[in-house]
Amino acid sequence: MKTVIRLLAMIGVVFSLSAQAELEIYKDYDLSSEIVSMTTVRIDPNMQDVYLEGLRDTWVKAVNIEKKLGHIQDWKIYASELPQSGEFNLVLMVMFKNSADLEPNQKKYNAFMQKWGEENQKKSRKIVKTYPDVRELTGEYRLRELVIK
Repeated sequence: MKTVIRLLAMIGVVFSLSAQAELEIYKDYDLSSEIVSMTTVRIDPNMQDVYLEGLRDTWVKAVNIEKKLGHIQDWKIYASELPQSGEFNLVLMVMFKNSADLEPNQKKYNAFMQKWGEENQKKSRKIVKTYPDVRELTGEYRLRELVIK
């Protein structure tokens, strides 16, 4: 019984010390200016290649244009090596230089639409309609790196 009481007392001390920890932004850590937009996707079993084929002709084509125009820094697709585990098995990421790049901008929109064209717009609309048959979006996140000093 004494051992249990000592253990509980030690656990209480640890928790009280952690509750007193106070980090201060810019003193103890910085925020990066880069923003990462991340979408998590749950692809149905045996449908990854079908979904990737659609992404290649829509999302990948679009983000490549955005990157060439300098509207985004980069993009990535990550797939789980364990596709049947967890809430998602694919991650789509877009990296922005800073939050200003997320603001609506008619000049950027017009430049993109000129490169994207009506043909891609029609094709994309057709393909995107099939996405609910093979996948479910499970989350959207806007991330900023915290740099601990």
